[in-house]
Amino acid sequence: MMIDTNAIVTATEANQNFSRIAKLAEKKGRVYVFKNNRPKLLVIDLDTEPQVEISEEEKFQVVTQRILKEHMAAFQELAK
Repeated sequence: MMIDTNAIVTATEANQNFSRIAKLAEKKGRVYVFKNNRPKLLVIDLDTEPQVEISEEEKFQVVTQRILKEHMAAFQELAK
């Protein structure tokens, strides 16, 4: 696996400064998060990553499912 060394961050750094990691992923396309000197996680920009394709409809479904799950009790109360 070929890894761009300029797109490697530690798990500690990712935890403490995720906004910087997100910006780096937008710039590079992907960022590798290392833990114990080994690649552990991959942060990707879904808009530019060719290996992960998700349509706008799928993005919408993910968001609506999350909202429904988080607020199901309120929706059930409103349905009464």
